[in-house]
Amino acid sequence: MNEEDQSENGDIRAIVAPEYITEDRVDAWLARVWPDLSRARIQGLIGAGKLAADGAPVTHSKEKPRPGARYKLTLPPPESAAPLPEAIPLNIVFEDEHLLVIDKAAGMAMHPAPGSMRGTLVNAVLAHCGASLSGIGGVARPGIVHRIDKDTTGLVVVAKNDAAHNGLAALFAKHDIERVYYAVTRGAPKERAARIENVLVRSSEDRRKYVVARNPDTTAGKHAITQYWTIESFGQAVGASAGRPAAALIECRLFTGRTHQIRAHLAHEGAPLIGDPLYGKQRAFKAEGPNAEEAAAAVAAFPRQALHAAVLGLKHPITGAELRFESALPADMEALLTSLRRL
Repeated sequence: MNEEDQSENGDIRAIVAPEYITEDRVDAWLARVWPDLSRARIQGLIGAGKLAADGAPVTHSKEKPRPGARYKLTLPPPESAAPLPEAIPLNIVFEDEHLLVIDKAAGMAMHPAPGSMRGTLVNAVLAHCGASLSGIGGVARPGIVHRIDKDTTGLVVVAKNDAAHNGLAALFAKHDIERVYYAVTRGAPKERAARIENVLVRSSEDRRKYVVARNPDTTAGKHAITQYWTIESFGQAVGASAGRPAAALIECRLFTGRTHQIRAHLAHEGAPLIGDPLYGKQRAFKAEGPNAEEAAAAVAAFPRQALHAAVLGLKHPITGAELRFESALPADMEALLTSLRRL
């Protein structure tokens, strides 16, 4: 049975899975049932918590459909393609007539996306700068030249006019920007310091993720370079990782700026970011020592990927002045490190 309804929150669609269903994935099945919705759109709605089976949220697109279960999909109402100004406080560390450098808090997306058009950095910057920003860089991303993830904290630069936007874009294209991040990882890379250089491609198992390509000559991915150093390591792991540190504080310097680059690279090195819901392995944090339970509780409670954009250095695209900004670790990462240092 295929039902459709309306609510103040948008369209609601419902269907009962047949007793003898052949599809292996719920996203593929629903894309066939509702061909006006692309599979990517359905995956996005599942990620946003908009699909339920018998009242319980469906959390993964690759979940198998449950025969006889009633699936309910809520489609948010259509929103304007043009972002609206919102008076959201910003931590501005530098501003002139051409640029804004902002120390972004966790939980703020960089720019609007379908189903999430409010509360973003773009909405806040539009309110701060006024309508003059709206024509820069496209309708949905005015002024945005580079991004950090929603739950990553730290420094980003925004262009306030076309000349600055074009100049910043050229600097990023040449990788002529200093970008240093600090990451807290579960476990530690085998080498205390190394240069990671490979090709990142979308995962065939989860299209939200990027993984290192098995074939380095592939043309499907993006060349990615990260230099890292282990600043501190904490405790000793138990179980399969016995003999290695339980956690580490890592400094990462980007020489390219690919989507999820640090998250994917450190996960590939066997040291995923603490709190990373996408790249972090799901096994529990286990360490030796009298304060191991406290450390494990701090790791389990950490609400986001432990990643901070700490340094941003660039040549001003208009004046040519050398600019360099530093951001201290946020309080949540400092508290996490305090617990790990007791191991």
